[in-house]
Amino acid sequence: MPYPLMRNNVLREDLDAVIEHLRQDDPILTQGANVKAFEAEWSAWLGVRHSVFVNSGASANLLTMAILKLRHPEGGEVIVPPLAWVSDIASVLQNGFAPVFVDIDPRSLAMDTANILATITDRTRAVFLTHVQGFDGLTDRLLSELQQRRIPLIEDVCESHGATHGGRKLGSFGWISNFSFYYAHHMSTIEGGMICTDDPEVYQQARMLRSHGMVREAGDPAVHAAYRSANPDLNPDFIFAFPAYNVRNTEIGGILGRSQLKRLDGNVKRRTDNLLRFLDHIDPKKYRTDFKIEGSSNYAFNLILKRPDDELVERLMKVMRESGVEFRRGSAGGGNQTRQPYLKGIVANDYHRAFPEAEHIHFYGFYIGNFPDLRDDEIDRLCAILNAA
Repeated sequence: MPYPLMRNNVLREDLDAVIEHLRQDDPILTQGANVKAFEAEWSAWLGVRHSVFVNSGASANLLTMAILKLRHPEGGEVIVPPLAWVSDIASVLQNGFAPVFVDIDPRSLAMDTANILATITDRTRAVFLTHVQGFDGLTDRLLSELQQRRIPLIEDVCESHGATHGGRKLGSFGWISNFSFYYAHHMSTIEGGMICTDDPEVYQQARMLRSHGMVREAGDPAVHAAYRSANPDLNPDFIFAFPAYNVRNTEIGGILGRSQLKRLDGNVKRRTDNLLRFLDHIDPKKYRTDFKIEGSSNYAFNLILKRPDDELVERLMKVMRESGVEFRRGSAGGGNQTRQPYLKGIVANDYHRAFPEAEHIHFYGFYIGNFPDLRDDEIDRLCAILNAA
């Protein structure tokens, strides 16, 4: 396919690093020194105190909501976007919270700040904001208001590694932030994710929740001592603090992450350059070009019709298929999540109508692959194909 969603995201140098590890006489394959080193290097790159490497971005979402549930066993509401990956919403439901949806800002594709603030109630437990496809979803007003109201911000940065707000990396603002290292993302450990925080209690809880709830997985001797003292009848090596999960990653994942992190900043710059060229060459009469570019770390080329046009959409999809342009309709996660069957009985049948901006993306929005080794002439030919629709 001439224009795939991703190309060459695992390089020879990454595989060579894995092979070198496997050549040892007795290599450790499960979570070990390379996982710990990757967590430390990622924390330093992002600018946070703590990171916990897990087996997927979805697992990062799941554990994050489990940690929120430890603070709010009574449940409550979590404000979420209708344009997001399914695991954002599923993790809220899986932990007994009620998702409350807020429509998006068409320039950033993230939840609109004014709508978020208008939706907060005394049952709001967190705002779970997705930075969609490399765009900065934050505003200074949102950060200030949430701080004043003491509402935790949780950032989903799974598609936006290296994006910034005011020069500071996304994922370093929230109480907790989540990243994904799936193959098509900015960097890949094949499958993988990261939970990031400055909160030491969150860090210890994430470490335990990642591995069956075992207290020995906590990195703080004081935590070990407290649980041993409270449970003298238990073997200290097998005290389970929570009914938790096994979402650990492997040494191979850690090695891949450490290798790929070395070139992440360069890849982010190239992706951003690609986006600017793409927006400069697509037809602004047909497609939206007024995106929030400042701080962007673009994940994909967003192709969104300026106005609803069913005939143009059909022509566009036909041209892309015939030209070998891989695409996803509806942008992140297939469009408006409130239309999905897993939410039947949870939201009203016509609830999707409350989100006109997400609805427009659902029917008239696409994303197309953007990756570091995409050449300028390929971008120009791609734009010519799209403009001819």
